[in-house]
Amino acid sequence: MIKSRLFSSDSRLSDLITAHPSLLSLLSRLGISLGFGDRSIADVCEESGVDTAFFLLICNVYTFNNYVPSTAAILGTDMTGLVPYLEKSHKYYVEKRLPHIECHLDAIAQKLNARIGRVFISFFKEYKEDVETHFMHEERDVFPHIRGLMAGKRDATYSIGEFIDTHSDIEGKLDDLLNIVFKYLPPQVDDDNVLDVVDDILRLSEDLKKHTFIEEKIMVPLVKHLENAILKK
Repeated sequence: MIKSRLFSSDSRLSDLITAHPSLLSLLSRLGISLGFGDRSIADVCEESGVDTAFFLLICNVYTFNNYVPSTAAILGTDMTGLVPYLEKSHKYYVEKRLPHIECHLDAIAQKLNARIGRVFISFFKEYKEDVETHFMHEERDVFPHIRGLMAGKRDATYSIGEFIDTHSDIEGKLDDLLNIVFKYLPPQVDDDNVLDVVDDILRLSEDLKKHTFIEEKIMVPLVKHLENAILKK
């Protein structure tokens, strides 16, 4: 079983997912489909057109809290899949995870008095709008900048420093939502929707923390290097 060591390309992908089921949600974002049988990570990645080193980098980040890839490791990895991965993650959060939580909150709100129900729904809708605005900025300004740099071009009107200065905390408000659930939910509302929404919020919060880590500890060093490399030309 794969448990305590960083993953390697010769490990079976099925062993990886069995040992760390939370990685299952990453597969589609990384461009890998189910049905890989007993094949190794390297074989599955090659067949799926995914860089093996990049795949392992993301999986290691999501699994090991103390794993921070060095700048050398980042620059030594094919990062062409980074922006597509981040874009697919945005889509996953907006189209799947957030609507799933919203559905449970709507069901819970129906069992609360009108005022408390409105607090739940209103807080979540505001959070959802903040997340969508956050992602929209990255997709409109940051990701095209990265693609340009990877193509050897630099837009002098934008730098990754602007991203660093404005990068907001999108997972913190989920903790606030969880506190609202714990603090204001009447004891008589005790059903599967409550358990499901708490579990969903905890899972999404953890996923978003890793997402933020990837942007700040992998994307930012990469872009700084690319910007500096172009300036030296």
